[in-house]
Amino acid sequence: MNREGQNISRELTQGHRHGNRRRGLLTALLPTLVERVRPLVDSRARASCQPFGDAELMKPHLTSRLWGWAHFGAFLPDLPEPFRYLNTMTFIGTTGTSAFDNGELAAADVRDNATVLTSTAHDDMYFYRAYDGASDCRFDRDGHHLQWGDNLTWEAEHPVYTITGRYRTFEVDLELRTSEQVSYFVRTPVYDHFSVLAPYVGTITHNGETTEITGLGTIEYGRCVSPQSFARRPLPPRVRLPVDFFTYQVIRIDATTQVLLSNVRVAGGTACLMAHVRSTTRPASVVEKGVTFTVVRYHETHAVDPVGRRMRIPHEIEWYVPGYGHIHGFVDSPLRYGHGLGYVGCYSFTGLWSDEPVSGTGYLEWIDVQHEGSVARGASV
Repeated sequence: MNREGQNISRELTQGHRHGNRRRGLLTALLPTLVERVRPLVDSRARASCQPFGDAELMKPHLTSRLWGWAHFGAFLPDLPEPFRYLNTMTFIGTTGTSAFDNGELAAADVRDNATVLTSTAHDDMYFYRAYDGASDCRFDRDGHHLQWGDNLTWEAEHPVYTITGRYRTFEVDLELRTSEQVSYFVRTPVYDHFSVLAPYVGTITHNGETTEITGLGTIEYGRCVSPQSFARRPLPPRVRLPVDFFTYQVIRIDATTQVLLSNVRVAGGTACLMAHVRSTTRPASVVEKGVTFTVVRYHETHAVDPVGRRMRIPHEIEWYVPGYGHIHGFVDSPLRYGHGLGYVGCYSFTGLWSDEPVSGTGYLEWIDVQHEGSVARGASV
């Protein structure tokens, strides 16, 4: 991390103190705003039950000063041991949010910053790096060819997406063919974020050994208008969008069914708590009402990032999705830093789903920059 990144890290701590009053006001107002305003502008639930038709939106927007950032990702849960999962998580641009702007910068203009985070649960199979998107990368405007240095190439000829990863300790070659089943986390005029169900085939190479993999994965994309769009330097923490909690999880129920679980909080208010259930053989569904996410126990020790920031991380979690069932998980993999200020990893789960016992490995993304002690142990987050 460069000197500017270290300065930003110090500012993050100071910003929490300076922003207490503003966050208190937002905390009081946000639940009402989300409940009353979001449904008027966000068509995520309706769009998630229709065939996918937004592939043309998937552009990098590196030079845009309207779209502050874009995200391309591919996530594979429940891989065979010892890998367990594979994620390819990228950002182009800087989000202007409390949870995701971690100070890992390679570009003089932060709007040109780009990052890649990819990992499995095995050994040293972890890669995280920042790039100058203007000089280190190639991002075709139409999104058909994206390249982060010599490490990651993303080629899109919808519905086929080809991912080639060449990292220090491992290699990845994937082909994902998207279905018509799409899950929107947000669908508004200023922010789009979606995941498309995508069966995949490919290989992972580590220590000279190549393993073939196949299953149900996801292709994901997001773009958002951001206050960071108007500034070359990082926004001060006190004016960043106060996204303070984020978890996103992907589980494989069976050979044809995948569930996406997400919980996002802004200034202490719930912006998203929902489950997307999708299948290669049945219509998709979205559940928001009555969904609960609970951290039963946190790890006794906090995770500590490369510049010393501490974050509480879950050890035991539970989800309840009305009409489907419940999932109980234990986080039992290394947590890989670089998902904003947070981490990615996986957990072993058991549960009852559609009256049938289920078990497997769930993919986990986790960021918690809420004030320490703001959520009681064992309480819903």
